[in-house]
Amino acid sequence: MLALPGALLHAQRLPQTVRPEHYSLSLVPNLKDATFTGSEKIDVLVEQPVDSITLNAAEIKFDSVTTQVNGKTLKATVSEDAEKQQATFTFNRTLPAGRMTLAIEYSGILNNELRGFYLSKTAKRNYAVTQFEPTDARRAFPSFDEPGYKATFDVSLSIDKNDTAISNTNIVSDTPGPLVGEHTIRFATTPKMSTYLVAFLVGDFQCVSGESDGVPIRACATPDKVQYGRFALSAAEFVLHYYNTYFGIRYPMPKLDLIALPDFEAGAMENFGAITYRETDMLLNEKTASVAAEKRVAEVVAHEMAHQWFGDMVTMQWWNNIWLNEGFATWMEDKPVAAWKPEWKIPEDVATDLNDTLNLDAQRVTRTIRAEANTPDQINEMFDGITYGKAAAVLLMVENYEGAEVFRRGVHNYLQAHMYGNATAEDFWSAQTEVSHRPIDKIMDSFISQPGEPVLNFGEPQSGSVTVSQQRFFLNPKVKPEKAQTWSMPVCFKAGGEEQDCEVLTAAQQALHAPQAEFLFGDAKGRGYYRYIYPASAYAAIVSHVESGLSPEERISLLGNEWAQVHANTASVGDYLNLAAAVKDDTSAAVVTTALGAVEAIDGRIANTPEEHAKLAAWVNANFKPAYERLGAPSAEDGPEKRELRAALFGALGAVGKDPDVIAQAKQITEKYLADPASVDNTLAQPALTIAASNGDAALFDRLQKTFEDTSDPQIGEGALRRLVEFRNPELEQRALEYAVSGKVKNQDAAIVLAISLEIPETHDRAWTFIQQSWDKVQAQITTSMGAYLIRGTGYFCSAEKRDEVTSFFAAHKVAASADALTRAGNAISDCIELRSAQEPKLQEWMTGQK
Repeated sequence: MLALPGALLHAQRLPQTVRPEHYSLSLVPNLKDATFTGSEKIDVLVEQPVDSITLNAAEIKFDSVTTQVNGKTLKATVSEDAEKQQATFTFNRTLPAGRMTLAIEYSGILNNELRGFYLSKTAKRNYAVTQFEPTDARRAFPSFDEPGYKATFDVSLSIDKNDTAISNTNIVSDTPGPLVGEHTIRFATTPKMSTYLVAFLVGDFQCVSGESDGVPIRACATPDKVQYGRFALSAAEFVLHYYNTYFGIRYPMPKLDLIALPDFEAGAMENFGAITYRETDMLLNEKTASVAAEKRVAEVVAHEMAHQWFGDMVTMQWWNNIWLNEGFATWMEDKPVAAWKPEWKIPEDVATDLNDTLNLDAQRVTRTIRAEANTPDQINEMFDGITYGKAAAVLLMVENYEGAEVFRRGVHNYLQAHMYGNATAEDFWSAQTEVSHRPIDKIMDSFISQPGEPVLNFGEPQSGSVTVSQQRFFLNPKVKPEKAQTWSMPVCFKAGGEEQDCEVLTAAQQALHAPQAEFLFGDAKGRGYYRYIYPASAYAAIVSHVESGLSPEERISLLGNEWAQVHANTASVGDYLNLAAAVKDDTSAAVVTTALGAVEAIDGRIANTPEEHAKLAAWVNANFKPAYERLGAPSAEDGPEKRELRAALFGALGAVGKDPDVIAQAKQITEKYLADPASVDNTLAQPALTIAASNGDAALFDRLQKTFEDTSDPQIGEGALRRLVEFRNPELEQRALEYAVSGKVKNQDAAIVLAISLEIPETHDRAWTFIQQSWDKVQAQITTSMGAYLIRGTGYFCSAEKRDEVTSFFAAHKVAASADALTRAGNAISDCIELRSAQEPKLQEWMTGQK
């Protein structure tokens, strides 16, 4: 692809000659007509004489723009550049340096695109809500819509007398008018903040209330769902106190609201003091929620609350450093949740996520954590697994090396130094370097500024040391690095049962201290951002101690690493299956889930004949069914770990093992669940629903569809909807696909449903045909971020024919903010082709040796 010259892209940035200091916004939304009017005053500082003022605006109709100079009112001529989403105000004279106020009267639309100021709908009514990150505040009010232009905000909303409004700060007045049947709500002035963090929401929201450390906290939703907000409220109460203590800086806003929105594209959004959520990421019924749903809600709450300090109070200077926001919040979210619910074993989930991130970063095309992003599409594409997952993983590795308390002090110092301002990556790692007296700047720069990840090749330990070499790792063995890369990284050893201090590897090859022991494992605690290869004898020693000598996090690291080496063709699929069998009796749900996740991938991406599928199914049942049976029937006394372990084993036995007993149980559990969700363990019900649907008939399809349409519980509704694409009957497959784009499924969910159907080997051919033939209907459901989500689903094909079809189709049918997703999808298909070619013969060989 021919990239635009950097200067042309940079031209989308605003001039640096005028800075906003304060916005006064008065908005009047018309929820019936889907329009709004706005009256805005922006206090600006003109830093040098200018002939015009340029700011951001999109889908805005200007009625008038004026300012005053020396007591004289000047009216501006407005010229708009729709492509750049900019408006220029020209006053027909040079404006002097100094402070002035822009007065703007304008109108806009409440769009259906889930961005800017938009309509969110239930069956009963409309709501007017906002989503401004990254570049959509300009759709609600003309603004200097770049993160570096921080200002304070006064917001007021004139709305129907029966509605309420929520914004970043607390309500300071509520007065009748200006029209009959209206009232005007005015909010307190905000602290200095970026435009993308402003929020205002209008409707009949209701809330449940609590507090923490003297801060009022509310969990709000539509009236029929407000009761499902209590769990998130409890999480927020714990998290706020935890963060106050951890950061050593108290939560800075006068209140905290969590608001679940009926239509919301992202998972959640960290608006300062008014966090918005997709309903399924905030609302749940504790009597019927799975452990996974509870974890998800708690972690999303913790993630967005971490942003109140790291992102809202201190904001990256520009979007190229968005990882400072998202990577940090992803890393941070696990700490309070682990402290709140230690029985959830959150560190094991962190290790699982690290494997996924390493696999993403080891694809043939990836990017640096800090990357160029100037256009809205480029900025939107930055919100990916590299920004969130890789940045979080690097922070975890650095914290592990520094020590938790030293790292915490570095975080505090960084926040304290840049409070209510903007910062860069260098600001963050300089603070960590200063407090730790260790080369954190060199370590972080090597991972932030370079693409990809290293693989460490360990030699045989000799005389208390081991030689370690590094090079870039790719999942595809045919891909070679364009140039040699070297990272600075802490390597942490576990020798026997003992852990030693980490040493920093800086060279392409280097001798590191390593004491002699029964075995030497080069990723103590499972927190290194690298893959690794051992000599055969050293690897055998580790495997022989996998249950006795490694922690669950280390076992997850080892399993993930071995699966990655299968992709890279430095290990055979049989080696992986032998390792998976070695942990078949593990009591950690995360370990077993990791092991079986790759087994399911082997079934879907390497096994390619009925005989191979049957033999793999028999192996799964022989190895893992005894562990499932030992767990016994669900009991009220079961803890979260046991519930998740049972569900993981049950899911694999039904999906890969095709075990008739498990399939029968799944149908029974599903029947009970649909009659009364509280009558069964919901954690077990989730795989049961999937297994029952994949073996289900039209009657079950109808019941799931009715459940989705009738329930007020977001978790139950989403679960039922997603199971509709699991059916294998061609007629039911077609019904599910047509239903997804019928208008009865919100556009926030339609692309997800289609993507799931693409990910299932048995359904993806029909799904792909449907998407191509019904593209107009599909495209109508795609919002800004969901297009990339849909395209990623096509990466689950495994043939050159489908790869070419996908590439050709989306070349002719452009989808916004999805260029990277399309590249990755094509590469994923190519990688699957080569994986199957290399490993299917080895799978057959391994199967021949099985009894």
